[in-house]
Amino acid sequence: EVQLVESGGGLVQAGGSLRLSCAASGFTFDDYRIGWFRQAPGKKREGVSLISNSDGRIYYADSVRGRFTISSDNAKNTVYLQMNSLKPEDTAVYYCAAVMELYGSWYYPYEYRYWGQGTQVTVSS
Repeated sequence: EVQLVESGGGLVQAGGSLRLSCAASGFTFDDYRIGWFRQAPGKKREGVSLISNSDGRIYYADSVRGRFTISSDNAKNTVYLQMNSLKPEDTAVYYCAAVMELYGSWYYPYEYRYWGQGTQVTVSS
């Protein structure tokens, strides 16, 4: 059974940091691309970052580049999202998602096959 389990969300003040984790099981982790997405109330789910375990490529959305860092620990089958200099507009439910092959942009949720349940991040001003 495929599982993606996010953790690490919480409440933080603006300017603070959080590290999210996405623990994966049930598939060959090294062959997959793992993305982080977020969805704020009333808004569409949007791509935040992607790491490709097969070739090491990394992508970031413009809104988080320079503040967020994605990394992968293949020995632990876990992907991390280090979030620094958090802003109130980063408030959202954060999801990780997995796909073996991308046929379009990494940014679009419909490209992904497996999803976690999400973890809430709230940034207060």
